[in-house]
Amino acid sequence: MISPARWALASLFCFVVLAAPALWNGFPLLQWDTGGYLARWYEGILVPSRAVAYGLILNAGSWSNFWPVVVLQSALTVWVIAIVLRVHGLARPAILAGVIAVLSVVTTLPWLTAILLTDIFCGLGVLALYLIMMRRDRLIRAERTALGLLVAVAAATHSATLAVLGGLVIVAACVWLVRRAAMPANRLRAGIFAVLLGAALVPLTNYVVAGRLAWTPGGFALSFGRMLQDGIVAKYLDAHCPDPHLTLCAYKDELPRDADQWFWGSDLFDRLGRFNGLGPKMAAIALGSVKEYPLLQAKAALTAAGRQLVDMRSGEGVLDTIWHTYAIIERYVPAAVPAMKAARQQNGATFGFETLNLLHWPVGLLSMALLPLIVFGLRGERFREARELAAVIALTVLGNAVVCGVFSNPHDRYGARVVWLAVFAIIVAGLARRQRRDIAPR
Repeated sequence: MISPARWALASLFCFVVLAAPALWNGFPLLQWDTGGYLARWYEGILVPSRAVAYGLILNAGSWSNFWPVVVLQSALTVWVIAIVLRVHGLARPAILAGVIAVLSVVTTLPWLTAILLTDIFCGLGVLALYLIMMRRDRLIRAERTALGLLVAVAAATHSATLAVLGGLVIVAACVWLVRRAAMPANRLRAGIFAVLLGAALVPLTNYVVAGRLAWTPGGFALSFGRMLQDGIVAKYLDAHCPDPHLTLCAYKDELPRDADQWFWGSDLFDRLGRFNGLGPKMAAIALGSVKEYPLLQAKAALTAAGRQLVDMRSGEGVLDTIWHTYAIIERYVPAAVPAMKAARQQNGATFGFETLNLLHWPVGLLSMALLPLIVFGLRGERFREARELAAVIALTVLGNAVVCGVFSNPHDRYGARVVWLAVFAIIVAGLARRQRRDIAPR
């Protein structure tokens, strides 16, 4: 039996590696969206694509310069990866340390655990869902409960994560319909319950902050941005203007062709009331254009999903010019301001993402390309579980590309949040040749 001291040492090593970017920075990493999540508790209003659930996590950890959030994200990552390795017969401290060390070098994983952003919860939610549905018999009751709660929390932290997890459950339900032995009903129920609990947490946490049971805003209003960028909005307005019901008719020649510029850098968008003033109007145009140009929409959606599949470079938005996030922290968590201003990120550090992506991007592409080879190429019962993990990750990568690319807009950040799972699946498949049957819960 492996001594607890060796497990403790390996776990500590993994934790430090995952927290290393924040430790070197001297403060948790920040991004454009961090301030939007943090402000939910203080402002008491709902804004598009800023889940209250993650805002509550940030506020709970704000008392010590947000370090508890980095601790939580890093510790959860070590725990989930350790369980996945164990159920695959790879329960060795050296293997755990080696796997996380490799992932921390060749993928964006430590940059997800060290930043105040929801993205790490997508990958963790996928692995937790895989465990409670595919490897449920190898978990003790406490692990099943904790992993189910992790799935729910992950789903509540971002609408795209909820959609990805929900998509995986739908696929599992289809498997149950055609081959029930491969997906027993009790495992399917566990996945459905966890995702539904996550969906319920969204309006419940919104009620805590805003005093009303409501879904986080966004939806088709955000899809409007992708359609604007693809030229579909301009085509729709040209065909329908002038129309007194279409506010944007009067401004159609002033609309930018870049979604990010429209939402986050347009004076016109601000003047017209941003999402509160234009949300329903943008949604109406988005829905109307879907009805009128279904083939054009399908082509644009396929292109966007394809772009999102290959857009997964590390470090998007980790800049020293994220003024909104700085202002939110200065206003609501002033005790953290000295440490924030002293951090390397706020003093011009680039973190070398351009160099890192010379490794991260091709490794990500190669890993995604290898997933189908594992699913369809590895034969025999010995590799069945590695094939199943690779299949779940392949579906995750594809689902994430569709959800984020089609319903929002392709961004490297959205791809980077899941591509490390592909590398992890490849590593597990490679280690399967030395697999041992030491899979009992500890």
